[in-house]
Amino acid sequence: MRLIHTSDWHLGQTLHGQDRGYEHAQFLAWLLDQLTVHQPDALLIAGDIFDTVNPPLKAQERLYDFIVRTHANLPQLDIVMIAGNHDSGGRIELPGPLMRRLNAHAIGRISWLADHQLDHGRLLVPLHDAKGEVAGWCLALPFLRPAEVTGGEAGEDYMAGIRHVHQRLIAAAEAQRQPGQALIAMSHAHMAGGAVSEDSERNIVIGNAEALPASLFPEPIAYVALGHLHKPQKVIGQERIRYSGSPLPLSFGEINYLHQVLLVGFEGDRLASVEALPVPRAVEMIRIGRAPLADVISQLESLPPVGLFAENLPWLEVRVQLDEPLPDLRQRIETAITGKACRLVRIASEYAGKRGEADSDVLLGLDQITPQELFARAWEEQFGNPPDEQALDDFASLLQGVEFEGEGDAR
Repeated sequence: MRLIHTSDWHLGQTLHGQDRGYEHAQFLAWLLDQLTVHQPDALLIAGDIFDTVNPPLKAQERLYDFIVRTHANLPQLDIVMIAGNHDSGGRIELPGPLMRRLNAHAIGRISWLADHQLDHGRLLVPLHDAKGEVAGWCLALPFLRPAEVTGGEAGEDYMAGIRHVHQRLIAAAEAQRQPGQALIAMSHAHMAGGAVSEDSERNIVIGNAEALPASLFPEPIAYVALGHLHKPQKVIGQERIRYSGSPLPLSFGEINYLHQVLLVGFEGDRLASVEALPVPRAVEMIRIGRAPLADVISQLESLPPVGLFAENLPWLEVRVQLDEPLPDLRQRIETAITGKACRLVRIASEYAGKRGEADSDVLLGLDQITPQELFARAWEEQFGNPPDEQALDDFASLLQGVEFEGEGDAR
């Protein structure tokens, strides 16, 4: 059996207000080509399919059009997707009856039966080989919110609730599988030891549960397909526990590493191979600076002239070091890029002599500040010192509650 592991598409995302529909369309067209060439048995999409719980209609259309076209080309392919922390679980599951006719399964949230028994049946998805026989089972674990995993045996302990869900699901999978069938877990979570990308990943800390231990996925699990962290990586060096990473850079902080999907092969119930398939970048991203204005202007003037296709023009971020504010800074930069092959989306300024010149001193817009950071700044401004751990925990719980209610509104 072979599968393709991908995650964090963030369909509907904008880059500082600029639509990225062209890039997403190009990625999905490329992915369909890869599926046709490699003929895997399954496609796993490990969460954050959309960028927001209420994605634009065009983003939803793009997803379902891809599923329809993929099924038309590869009618035997199993598609399994889970909701991430950016997604609405209810929205992801809403077209489920129609999607199942296309061999597509969408798991947005977990649910419980009587006596707080996990409804594991809906989280276990059979994966079929080319002969149509069950070659493995996908243990589908969408992003687990506190309201879904606390209570009952776990009490109010979020981490205990997560462990409870994992243990029950793995036990059910081991009881159900036949000899030679692989167990493949798919989860959207921040695992301990994972490298976070700059600017674009929403912190999902609750209490002290910022990062989950790899021990949640014991050895009987042949492969763990993870989503949430945008940088492709193994978890604590384990070949079988991996983030595929996002297929395109979601911020300028993500431009210096390769973006990919993973082609994963199995021999019976064991992992046999993992191959990275690099995703071509449909639109380049250029970051100039941090440098004094004169150097920045010189680099901007050396950019190539504009070509014929506006939708292919690179995104441009400019970071300037200044001695004092310049009211005409934007005008100078826009003059320097007149006729150049780029689209300016952000100018960041920092000033010498004001708390040094570290990365954290760049002036950020609200779209670049996480809710936790904004809360901490407001707390410190109001009370004169940083918030303590309890205040941060309380805020994180409130934030998750608001997002969970937002999903209900989306439904």
